Order: sequence, then C-alpha cells, then structure tokens
Amino acid sequence: MEGTVVALVLVALAALIVLRSGMRVVNQVERGVVFRMGKALPSYRQPGVTFLIPFVDRMRKVNTQVVTMPVPTQEGITKDNVSVKVDAVVYFRVTDPLRAAIEVQDYVFAVGQVAQSSLRSIIGKSDLDDLLSDRERLHEGLALMIDSPAAGWGVHIDRVEIKDVQLPESLKRSMSRQAEAERERRARVITADGEFQAAQQLANASRIMSDTPEAMQLRLLQTVVEVAAEKNSTLVMPFPVELLRYFDKAARKMTGEPAAVTAPVTATAPVATTAPVPTSSVAPAPAPAPAPLPDPRTATPEQ
Repeated sequence: MEGTVVALVLVALAALIVLRSGMRVVNQVERGVVFRMGKALPSYRQPGVTFLIPFVDRMRKVNTQVVTMPVPTQEGITKDNVSVKVDAVVYFRVTDPLRAAIEVQDYVFAVGQVAQSSLRSIIGKSDLDDLLSDRERLHEGLALMIDSPAAGWGVHIDRVEIKDVQLPESLKRSMSRQAEAERERRARVITADGEFQAAQQLANASRIMSDTPEAMQLRLLQTVVEVAAEKNSTLVMPFPVELLRYFDKAARKMTGEPAAVTAPVTATAPVATTAPVPTSSVAPAPAPAPAPLPDPRTATPEQ
C-alpha cells in the first residue's frame, strides 16, 4: 500500500515536470512558430500561455513590432556626375511570422543589405536636384525597391526616408555663390520695378497737376508743412503772385465788384527838345583882347 502511494506521487511529480517543460509564454509583441520533429506547423501560436510536446516540439518567437533600422552612409555618383554621400532609415515589420522564420535566415540583416543596395541604385538614377528637393518621390521609389524582395520574407516596408545628403566642399561653395547671385538678381529686379512704378505714378501726378494748376500750389503748401515739422530748419519760401490774384478774384466775386482789367503799361523815356537857333548873316563881334602885363624892369616901387 505504501509502495503504491509512493509510485503515484512519483508519477504526479513526473507529470508536473513534463508539463512544466512543455509550457511556454508568448508575449503580446511576439508570435510563436512551432517546429514539430523539424517541420513547421501551419499555424503559429498567439500571445499567452501555450503548451508544447516535450522533446518533440520546438518554438521560435518572432517579433512583430515595427523595426527602425538605420542604413549606413552610401557613397555614389548621381546622374549628373556629382559625388555624394547619402544615408537613410528604414521602418519595417513582420506581417507573416511563419515565412519570416522559414524563408530567410535573418530577415533584419537581409532587409539591411537590400536597403543599402537599393539606396546606391537610387543615387545613380537621380539628379542632384532630386536628392535635395524632390525627396518624396525618391522615398516612394526606394520603399518599392526594398519591399519587392521583402514581401517574400513576410516583411512589410512601412516607410523609407533619406536622412542626409553630404556634398563636396567645392560644390557647396559653388552653390553658395549661385544662391548669392540669384538673391542679388532678385534684389535688383525688385528695385528696378519699384523705380519703374514710382516713375509711372510721378508721370500721372504731373499730368494731373498740369491740368489743374491749383494742385501744384496745394502740393507746395503740403511740402512746406512737412518741412516745417523739423524744428532745426529755416524755411525761406517765395510767395507766388498767382495765389494773390486767385484770392483777389475770389474776393471780388464775393463782393460783386467787377474784376479790374490790367492793361499793359509801356514806359517811355523823356525826350529832351531844343529850340531852333536863328541864323543871321552878321558875323559875331570879336572878343576884346586881354590887357598887356606890366614890365617888371620898368616898374617903380611905390613910396
């Protein structure tokens, strides 16, 4: 009786050991591919506790999370013969754990190698301007090139992005000079356009002022007001006679007096007139001769 109890206890312990050795836990982010006697079962194990046949089944866990894999820098020559260095990053995940465990030995390494070769290929097929400005189209083409072989491995490429494009120093200097020249050209064009528009507006203003002379006087007064705003300036302004005439006409219209007609006045210089001298046949009398001077030798001194 005692031997039977001991045997049952031993059998129970052995059963527990066997069950414990066959129990596996699959995490939420993993899927379990079971190999029975070396052959993969058609269905994989879902997350949770699962049991395997001891010494018969072997399970391999496959991660189904999105993997972020940087692509090492690849050096290549573009379509327009420019040497560049480009690096990228690939986002992918496993969609079929069974194929990822059977079809390829290491799907992460395989995707990395395909990404490097595809990146070098896309560099050779693209121009430098496409690498710098049209990256969205390159991302789509690169993802398609990597996804074509990866689909047979049960891997889906979510996204591929080019991180950085390294240019030669000489090309950087050339592009800098080109950008500076382009900015200078735009600045000159904008300045010339502004001067052209200003000239047009000034021409229009001159035509309007020529039709209405009063506008010129109003503009003059406005200029005086703007200049007088400066406290440290002295303004000498001639008063126009036309403005006085305008005010005079306005005052006469208000009082009802007729406007004064200003006739041109011509100044004449005075002419000197001389009376006619009568002519006569009688010759004029000769002038008397001057008296002779006394001789100092014969002169006697006075007493």
